[in-house]
Amino acid sequence: MELQNKATRINLFNFSTPQMRAFHMSWFAFFLCFFAWFGIAPLMNIVREEMSLTREQVGWCIIGSVAITVIARLFIGWLCDQIGPRLAYTWLLVLGAIPVMGIGFAHDYTTFLIFRIAIGAIGAAFVITQYHTSLMFAPNCVGTANATTAGWGNLGGGVTQMVMPLIFGLFVGILGFSDSIGWRASMFLAGLVCALTGIAYYFLTQDAPDGNFKELREAGKMPQKAQQKGQFLNVCKDHRVWALFVIYGACFGIELTINNVAALYFLDYFDYFKSMDTTKAVKMAGLFAGLFGLMNIFARTLGGIFGDRFGQKWGLSGRVKWLFIAVFCEGIALMVFSQMSVLAMALPSLIVFSLFVQMSEGATYSVVPFINKKALGAVSGIVGAGGNAGAVTAGFLFKTQAINWPTALFILGAIVTCCAFLTFLVRFSEEMEEEARLAHESALAPQPGEQELAPSMGQ
Repeated sequence: MELQNKATRINLFNFSTPQMRAFHMSWFAFFLCFFAWFGIAPLMNIVREEMSLTREQVGWCIIGSVAITVIARLFIGWLCDQIGPRLAYTWLLVLGAIPVMGIGFAHDYTTFLIFRIAIGAIGAAFVITQYHTSLMFAPNCVGTANATTAGWGNLGGGVTQMVMPLIFGLFVGILGFSDSIGWRASMFLAGLVCALTGIAYYFLTQDAPDGNFKELREAGKMPQKAQQKGQFLNVCKDHRVWALFVIYGACFGIELTINNVAALYFLDYFDYFKSMDTTKAVKMAGLFAGLFGLMNIFARTLGGIFGDRFGQKWGLSGRVKWLFIAVFCEGIALMVFSQMSVLAMALPSLIVFSLFVQMSEGATYSVVPFINKKALGAVSGIVGAGGNAGAVTAGFLFKTQAINWPTALFILGAIVTCCAFLTFLVRFSEEMEEEARLAHESALAPQPGEQELAPSMGQ
């Protein structure tokens, strides 16, 4: 599917074009989905005490929160190819808000787990965000656009670690609610904002630079639904897609895992929090855990920028080389962080680790748009599902009583380092390299007066 009039620059402060409206709405929608998805994580200490959850039950909650997202991302990628990202995002936000608000009705481990699993469906928002920006931006900056919208969206995972304890504190400390009502009210508020954003997405965006899928199909400017049916099977047969599936599990899957366990990890393994009362300890642990996600402000974008730069200099194979470097360094950094037992050493190593995790994610999706342009949704969905498959797999390490959490993190670091070598399976034909080169050159026509995200990123 080749669409016309894609943006060749990222004009951050221009909201008048459909490309930039899609850019800003897609990252903001993903931000809210991520915020709601992991909103309960920094409050798990409260939930654990109220419902008397065991370590194994907490582990199942961690696994459940990301399990259904594997299926949801596969489905949503196909759905984007069928109805377009505008309608897909609208329905996901509105329907996904129901379990986010509904978790407040949980009264025991079983009902809590059911809602925690259902909330995971909104994690499919990532696929729509990447799909929408891939449709809107040209090859010279699509890596940066994808990385930025995803990174700023992922930022919700860090912000929720900091903000949800504050919202909880507002309900409990100022409004006088009990702890039990406080965490429930906090989640209801998050779900309500998601639903309202879904309505806004419908009215403020369009599927592609020249209109919505329905109108473009009627005008013969893009394939009909029936013509795209065989593309999903072709994508499934491509070994490069499955290599990226595993690689993305080794970066985004790790990020999801850290978002789930970071606050509890700090509370359980660092003496700094032992002398604090519960509310203060939860707030402080959430603050430190949030540092991991805050790196998304720039780190994932940086991964995409480097991907575009490597692509400019060495072609599509250059993008893959950068992906190897980022993932390999991520694995080493995670192993280092796992061995830190003093908070003053753990926090800097966490930040370095976070930098490489998110650059790896940006690097992955600087490659994805070039795998199969005729089935972009399917490729994005499968690779995106790999992130959650990785998180589910990692979750089992935190459920077992046989190993402690620092050891689990070290094992994950070693696995990530090995996964970096799967990039050697991601190769492109000479024809694809030439096509990408020509598309890149055609997108470099100077457009004076535009404010770029990164100086000369399109040069």
